[in-house]
Amino acid sequence: MASLSILETALYASDLEAVERFYTEVLGLTLDSRVSGRHAFFRCGDSMLLVFDPDATSATVGEVPAHGARGPGHVAFAVGDDDFDSWSTRLAEHDVEIEASIGWPAGGRSIYFRDPAGNSVELATPGIWGIGPR
Repeated sequence: MASLSILETALYASDLEAVERFYTEVLGLTLDSRVSGRHAFFRCGDSMLLVFDPDATSATVGEVPAHGARGPGHVAFAVGDDDFDSWSTRLAEHDVEIEASIGWPAGGRSIYFRDPAGNSVELATPGIWGIGPR
């Protein structure tokens, strides 16, 4: 059997317009699709970030089972060692407060901040997991 990889991951937010602006303007992701009041989907390399309104996905619709979460979630995006420091500058330019900046004992670095829905967003060099450079 082949090994698995992450195809998509999901966060939840009530104000989809605010998170759409954040993920496109601040983080530079490409909006793939949206359904007003239900979801905004973003391309992220070879994966997808799905942001759903939890009220809209708390019931089964068609063949898609109900899903959702309340409260802040977490997502970590991989960034290269060479680009890591420039992200702090970019976030400051967009008035995004960095909550934590961590140099991990095994190698790699992370910065943490919040999206407009309060989700914890991390930018991390792959070295935090012992994964090679990107």
